[in-house]
Amino acid sequence: MERDLVIIGGGSAGMAAAIGAYDDGVKDIIIIEKGRQLGGILNQCIHNGFGLEEFKEQLTGPEFMTRLIVEIQKRKIDVRYQSNVLNLTKDKVVTFSNSIDGIVKIKAKAVILATGCYERSAGAIQIPGERPSGIITAGTAQLYLNEMGALVGKRIFILGSGDIGLIMARRLTLEGAKVLGVSEIMPYSNGLNHNIVQCLHDFDIPLFLSHTVTKTIGKSRLEKIEISQVDDNFNPITGTEKVFEIDTLLLSIGLIPSNDLLKKLGLPVSKARGAIVDEHYMSDIPGIFSTGNVLHVHDLADFVTAESRSCGKGAAAYIFDKWDLNAPCFNVSPGKNILYVVPHRVRLANLEDHLTVKFRVNKPLKDQVLIFTFNGQIIKKIIKPIIIPSEMQKVRLPKELFATQEGELIVSAEDRT
Repeated sequence: MERDLVIIGGGSAGMAAAIGAYDDGVKDIIIIEKGRQLGGILNQCIHNGFGLEEFKEQLTGPEFMTRLIVEIQKRKIDVRYQSNVLNLTKDKVVTFSNSIDGIVKIKAKAVILATGCYERSAGAIQIPGERPSGIITAGTAQLYLNEMGALVGKRIFILGSGDIGLIMARRLTLEGAKVLGVSEIMPYSNGLNHNIVQCLHDFDIPLFLSHTVTKTIGKSRLEKIEISQVDDNFNPITGTEKVFEIDTLLLSIGLIPSNDLLKKLGLPVSKARGAIVDEHYMSDIPGIFSTGNVLHVHDLADFVTAESRSCGKGAAAYIFDKWDLNAPCFNVSPGKNILYVVPHRVRLANLEDHLTVKFRVNKPLKDQVLIFTFNGQIIKKIIKPIIIPSEMQKVRLPKELFATQEGELIVSAEDRT
């Protein structure tokens, strides 16, 4: 089988990429989705807060998802459900299987990876203590509660202050559970500020910064946990132990891009644990693209949608040979206090009028200046009174700022002087 564009993943990223490519002329598209329906994680995100950027109104996750699904249906884009991708080769051959089609191989002109991310589990941080039932990730608890109507526990503690954990603290409280607290090993929260206020402060749920779980206690079911304050090296401080009697420990300890297919291709991984991509989100292998949370973890589904629509348009331009792949390019690198940047290399000749750079700082900062330095010359400065790691930054740089098409752009955050 041959197709123009194969999109792996049918969440907000995959759907937006399909819409962007279709609207730019690519009609032969197939979306390969592992679930029973499109939408990905949005199916279980029944809280509001979606759509403000994309649709200029506040929606729940399923409402946001439905609007994208309607656009997919209008365009009659082919979707294969409950399908597992078995292999992806450098010459863009995708092998997938499902119970209806069996094992299928597709030779594509372009492939977009939109496989999202997954939660870090208990094994990743090696919590000391016993291994009873009752220790699960926040996203799993969200799935059980919002899609299956099952409450995972009555007395709950949350390790980690990621947004899913904060949202579940509120959700579980509203459903009658008692959330005794949230602990975060860092001296600052990893969630968005409005989630801290709306999900913790409004429900009087304590947040223990610079604390982590140092022991789990229980036989068949979790009975207690011990948390301790940590020092600057994240080592527990003796004498600071606190014990909570609980039956469930939720883990909200980070998201990891699901990029196994890229790793099998031998592609390098960025500091954001995603692919190294260019201005149109294409990897080092021509015709293989990456977008959404598999590229770097986003704050909002709206941001995923906008990025992925742009990726789809980039894939269309590649399919129709509108790019100059041999055009001069420059690298984009993280400088002082910057954790990562996207994209990683840029061909100015392939951009219409501006370059959008996305990045995160590596720690909370105050009174900062974001500095964009191209080949040793400062081309833009932005004053930021406060900037935190949990909020992704996006900056548009007009093409006119770049004196040449080669060299290096460095993004840094420095103290105002």
